[in-house]
Amino acid sequence: MLFGRENFKWMLIGLAFIFLGLILMMGGAMPSPDVWDESLIYSHRRITLAPFLILVGLCIQIYAIFKKSPKAATEQ
Repeated sequence: MLFGRENFKWMLIGLAFIFLGLILMMGGAMPSPDVWDESLIYSHRRITLAPFLILVGLCIQIYAIFKKSPKAATEQ
């Protein structure tokens, strides 16, 4: 196989970060349809934290893809 056990572990960790970021970005239902509440839509969680977690997850995915497994390093 191209990836080792540790690569898949890092990929799952990266997917967890991406999934958590997407979950934190969801929502936005207003309690009352007659009232516009900017603090629900433009909250720190949706504007800053969620995209940061998604970017961290993508960086972990890149690391997992380029990381050499110990088995592949000893074969060369």
